[in-house]
Amino acid sequence: MKQQSGFTLIELIMVIVILGILAATALPKFVDFSADANSAALKATAGSLSSGNAINYGTRSLHAGSGVQVTNCSNGTSLVEGDALTGYTITASAVSAGQTAPCTVTQTSTSKTAIFSITGIN
Repeated sequence: MKQQSGFTLIELIMVIVILGILAATALPKFVDFSADANSAALKATAGSLSSGNAINYGTRSLHAGSGVQVTNCSNGTSLVEGDALTGYTITASAVSAGQTAPCTVTQTSTSKTAIFSITGIN
């Protein structure tokens, strides 16, 4: 007679039960990643607006005909390209030429806000 080797049905069921318990305990940790992802996206958008403003300010300082005139926080929409601001709104607030002002960007899906700096230039 040949001796058979392999797993019994009980052993296989126990492995499935253990995997189910592990999955049930790990699932809540993965569900919460959406809040972290939204927060990171908001911070990244504020950072891109701030760095876009710095590049624009330098460009416009060197060549008055280049870049974008910035007199309001809402001018920040023209400092980033494409659909980078889809789902975000910028609170309008006047910015004087040569002055740096804090501006607020709001993520419309979560109503959370972030602050970015913008420097006015004519």
